[in-house]
Amino acid sequence: MIQDIAPHRFDRRYDTRPAAGDDIALCYRKGTVLLKVVGEEYALPCFDEVIPVNDARHLFELDGNDCFMVMNPPAEAPEGFRYVPYMELRTVRPQEVAFAAITGAQLHRWYGSRKYCGRCGQKLQPSDIERAMVCPDCGIIEYPKICPAVIVAVTHGDKLLVTRYADRPFRGWALIAGFVEIGETLEDTVRREVMEEVGLKVKNLRYYKNQPWSFTDTLLCGFYCELEGDETVTLDTAELKEAHWLSRAEIPPRQNEASLTAEMMEMFRLGLA
Repeated sequence: MIQDIAPHRFDRRYDTRPAAGDDIALCYRKGTVLLKVVGEEYALPCFDEVIPVNDARHLFELDGNDCFMVMNPPAEAPEGFRYVPYMELRTVRPQEVAFAAITGAQLHRWYGSRKYCGRCGQKLQPSDIERAMVCPDCGIIEYPKICPAVIVAVTHGDKLLVTRYADRPFRGWALIAGFVEIGETLEDTVRREVMEEVGLKVKNLRYYKNQPWSFTDTLLCGFYCELEGDETVTLDTAELKEAHWLSRAEIPPRQNEASLTAEMMEMFRLGLA
C-alpha cells in the first residue's frame, strides 16, 4: 500500500524552523504537486532546484530530509519538473515519493481551510508546540482533518461482492465503503454501510488492517465479513453504479498496489482471506 515505504523512514515530527536551500520544497497548485522527472520515475525537489527559499511551513521528514510546504509555489514547472495530479500519485514511483507528496497534499488542504476561527472569526495562528492552528482570541485549537471510514469485503463462500461507484473518477472494481458517523463503532458502520448500499445483512466481522488515505483525508479500516441471509442485492444507485458477486477465479489480478481495497480483493482472490 502507498504508506508501505520501508526501509525508508517517514517522521511526522513537528518543527517550526525556517527552510533552507537544500530542504525539500513541496509545491502544490490546483490539485497537483511539483515533482522532478527522473526517467520514468520521480524525485522530490529541493528549494535550490525550483524556487528561492520563501515563506514555507515544515511538514515532516523523509529519510532525515526536512520537507516543507511552499506558500508561494512557482506558477509553471521549471524544465525537468512536472506538476503531477494527485490521482496519478497512486502509480508514481518510487513509492516513498508518492507517499510524501500525497501526505503533504493532505496538510496543504487542511492549512488552506483553517485560516480563520470558526467560533469568533479571528485569524488562526500555527501552534508553537504541536501541529495545530490556534485562535489567539478565544483559544480554540484546530487539528488536522482525519476522517475514520471502513472498507468492507463482503464474502459468500467462494464469492466476493464488488461494486463500481456511480459518480467518482475511479471506474475499477471497489468494495463497500463509508465514513463513520457520530456515535458509531467501526462494526456498526460496517453493518450500516452494507445495508444502505446493497441491502444485505452481514455477520462474522473480522478486522484486517488500516491505511492512512490522504487523497480524501481518511483513515481507512478494512473488514472482512460474511453474508447473512439472502444474497440478492438492492442497489443504492445514488452511491453505486453496479454490484456483483464474483468468484475467486473471476476477480481480476491486483493492478493497483496503493490502496487497501486492492490488497483486500487480492487477498481474497488468492484464498488468503
